[in-house]
Amino acid sequence: MNSPFPESFEDLERSGIGKIAIQGLGMEGVYPLWFGEGSEPTPAIIRDAAIAALDAGETFYNIPRGRPDLRAALKVYHDKLYGIDLHPDRIHVPASTMLTVMIAAHMVIRPGDHAVIVTPHWPNVEMALKWAGAEIGHFRQHSQEGKWALDLDGLMAACQSHTKIIYLNSPCNPTGYVMERPDQERLLDFCRDRGIILLSDEVYHRSVYDRDFAPSFLEFAGDDDPLIVVNGFSKGWAMTGWRLGWMVTPKGYEEQMAVLCEMYNTGAPSFVQIGAITALEKGEGVLNELRQGYAESLAVANDILGNHARIDHTAPEGAFYAFPRIKGIDDGLKFAEGLLFGAKVGVAPGYTFGPGNETHLRLCYAMKADKLEQALRAFTNYLDNS
Repeated sequence: MNSPFPESFEDLERSGIGKIAIQGLGMEGVYPLWFGEGSEPTPAIIRDAAIAALDAGETFYNIPRGRPDLRAALKVYHDKLYGIDLHPDRIHVPASTMLTVMIAAHMVIRPGDHAVIVTPHWPNVEMALKWAGAEIGHFRQHSQEGKWALDLDGLMAACQSHTKIIYLNSPCNPTGYVMERPDQERLLDFCRDRGIILLSDEVYHRSVYDRDFAPSFLEFAGDDDPLIVVNGFSKGWAMTGWRLGWMVTPKGYEEQMAVLCEMYNTGAPSFVQIGAITALEKGEGVLNELRQGYAESLAVANDILGNHARIDHTAPEGAFYAFPRIKGIDDGLKFAEGLLFGAKVGVAPGYTFGPGNETHLRLCYAMKADKLEQALRAFTNYLDNS
C-alpha cells in the first residue's frame, strides 16, 4: 500500500541528540550533557512572577504577536543593551525560539529555493528549512589559532543564484564561535546586494564571557534591511522549559506577522509572558550569576578536555558547549552510546550538527563546576579504556 503521506514526512527521524537522550532519560546516575540547558531551575524571581500571574487568572487568549507589555519591555531591553531605537512594530513573540525559526523559514522559502547554513549547527534548523522546501547548502566553520573561525569570502562564494536565506548562529551552538562586528557588517552588505535574507540566531547573545553581550546585527542594521533576528529566554535566563522566544523582522510587516503568529500558535501563554517581563526588567542580576557559573564550568572543561591526548579541543568563546574531536573514532553515534552505557555520560554525537563533524561530540558544560568535573573525568576515564 502506498503511503498517503509525502516522502518529506516519511523520511523524518530524530536528531542524534534525541537518539542518545531517549535512551538515557530516566537512567539513574547519568550525567546529562546532551541538551542545551543548565542544571539550575529558572531563578525564583521569574518563577514567582508567573505563579502570581496564574493566581491572578492570566490564563486567557492574548494578542498572538505577544502581549503589548512584553513587546514594550523587549524594546526597552534592546534599546538599553545595544544603544539603539528599535521600532516596536518589528518585535514579535509567537512562542518558542524554534517556532520563530519555523516562521522565518516559511516567510522566506519556496520549494526549490536555496538556503546556506553556517555549520556546525543545531539540527532542527536544517529540518525547518528543508520542511519549507529549501535545498540545503552548508559552509563549515574551522579551527584556527586556537579558536573557531569562519571564512567569510568562502561563505559568500557558497551562495548561488537562487539562494534566498543564510542562517547564522552567533554565539554558536555547538562551537561557541562569535562573529565580530566587521564581519557582521560585510555579511549584511552582501545580503543587501544579493537580496538574501540573513537569519541571525542570537539566542546565546548573553552567553559570552569576555563582555556583557555578543555583537548583534541589530546594533547597526536599518529597519528595512533583509534581516530576521531570532532570540529567546531559554538560555540567558535558564527558561528552557518555558518555550518563549521572540523575533525581529524588517519594518512594515506587522499585519503579516500577526497572521502567522495566530496561525502557528495563537499566542504564547499569558502567564509565561508575564514571567518573561520580569526576566527582562528585574533579571539582570540572576542572568549574570548564571553566566558566572557557566564561566567557571568552562574553565573546568577547557582544562580537562584541552589536556587529553585523544581530544582535540578548541575553546569556545560563547554559548555553553564544547565540540571536541575525538581521535581514533569513526562512528560518533556508536561511541556516544558506548559512553552512555559504559560511563553514564550523555553527550550528543557530532554528525547531527552537519557534515564533516562525524568524529566530534557536543558536551553542554552548563552545570555546576564540581558536577561537570565528575562528568568529564568519567568521560576521559572511559576514553582511556576504550
